[in-house]
Amino acid sequence: MQDRQEQISQIVVTAQQMRDIEERIFAAGMPVAALMEKVAGLITRRVQNIYPLFWGQVHKGKAPSSPSSPLGILVGPGHNGGDALVVARELHFRGYEVLIYCPFSKLKELTSQHLQYNRSLGLLCYDSIEPLKNCNLLIDGLFGFGLERTLTDPVANAINQLNEWNKPIISIDLPSGLHTDIGEVLGTAVRATHTFCLGLWKLGLLQDQALDYVGKAELIDFDIPLADIQGVLGNSPRIKRITKTTALSSLPLPRPLVTHKYKEGHLLLICGSRRYSGGAILTGLGARASGVGMLSIAVPESLKPIMIAQLPEALIIGCPETESGAIAQLQLPPKTDLSSFDAIACGPGLTQDANPILQQVLGSTNPLVLDADGLNILAQMGTIATLQKRQSTTVLTPHAGEFKRLFPDIVDANQDRVKATREAAAQSGAVVLLKGARTVIANSQGTVWINPESTPALARGGSGDVLTGLIGGLLAQASSKNISVEEIVATAAWWHSQAAILAAQERTELGVDAHTLTNYLIKIFI
Repeated sequence: MQDRQEQISQIVVTAQQMRDIEERIFAAGMPVAALMEKVAGLITRRVQNIYPLFWGQVHKGKAPSSPSSPLGILVGPGHNGGDALVVARELHFRGYEVLIYCPFSKLKELTSQHLQYNRSLGLLCYDSIEPLKNCNLLIDGLFGFGLERTLTDPVANAINQLNEWNKPIISIDLPSGLHTDIGEVLGTAVRATHTFCLGLWKLGLLQDQALDYVGKAELIDFDIPLADIQGVLGNSPRIKRITKTTALSSLPLPRPLVTHKYKEGHLLLICGSRRYSGGAILTGLGARASGVGMLSIAVPESLKPIMIAQLPEALIIGCPETESGAIAQLQLPPKTDLSSFDAIACGPGLTQDANPILQQVLGSTNPLVLDADGLNILAQMGTIATLQKRQSTTVLTPHAGEFKRLFPDIVDANQDRVKATREAAAQSGAVVLLKGARTVIANSQGTVWINPESTPALARGGSGDVLTGLIGGLLAQASSKNISVEEIVATAAWWHSQAAILAAQERTELGVDAHTLTNYLIKIFI
């Protein structure tokens, strides 16, 4: 059984789910005030760890000979504001100079009581943001989860001002002004340096459009009973964060001591053209890194020499080509057909002149990964009607533009990536991987995986080709093991992004071209 911390780190909830979980906690007898004290205590310790008492002077290059510059607390009308006020009180007791901004006249009863007590301690409270301008650190407790309305003045104006100050900001639960579920900016939002997500990960923090506001996000676990989580979400959450533990557990490893190459998966790549030879090479290198037992690569005949030079261990299949240099016909080795392979990956560098090849592949019974021109051709054929005829799993790996072509009737993927990916998987029966800063993966049953870490270093041509090869190689290896296709895809997405993060740390983001990326895939396990 997974330990509690690992289970909690995987769970992602919507605002309504979090409300339901909290209602169970309170109904069981947990006092709201007691929970607020506990949460605020955990936040206070993290604030002290990140920004110790004399950090203000050290940050400005001054000797820590006197108390640090003021710390500002932004207080909203609800329990998020109450959390912030308890943090203000505790930091005050620990020697911090604390200023409070609260522009609201009506507060929840418990929040109002905490404000009254803070004032009795001599803490200064303002209804204008301006007095907090000289604070070295701001703690945002204006709005917690569940915000859905557009922010208006004076709060909107205050948020815009503090964003202009360019000071460190810690947001409690999520940056004020973000929609909890889709990460949409509701008019304006706090640009946080850190976000302390309370209890369980909120879905909006893992949406691409929220990332400019979230900063470094971490979970503050305040010991929600697993029974209460399961009472709302069931035994298996429908939305999950991919963690290192879950990713590694889905690798088709370890291998038995007695085995051979064909027992460790045979992958067929169909890719490349005279114009786009790089797509075939990069896809092949991604597949190589997966450790697949046998790799066959079908390319136009003119690409065969360069492919042999780049991937000498692979079986390179030269195929007849069209006048434009695309594959005209699959010409597999004797006694071999598509059923001879454990998985097929098709598309990078193919060009749309290879339409007949894709039709042939779609008619096979192999697990199939489609990317790039494979997706473009599929879109022309009619994605949903075509895939519903397939007898085996299909994995689609579009970016937002390709997604729109594949699923023109589904909500804009940039508005709600999780909803869009889930709908696409449900309608097509495919496992859909929507690329992005937070890659989303969904299966046809509605379960979603989100990759919580990535890097802009992957915004380079060819990075997706590497991922296609990696997915294909893992899929071929998993064919004889009890690992679901969607788990394999999630593992590949995690592995791919972690390799890019490591490469960017060592070479800077500008130094991570797609070929370099392939050299870092294996380093994740060193």
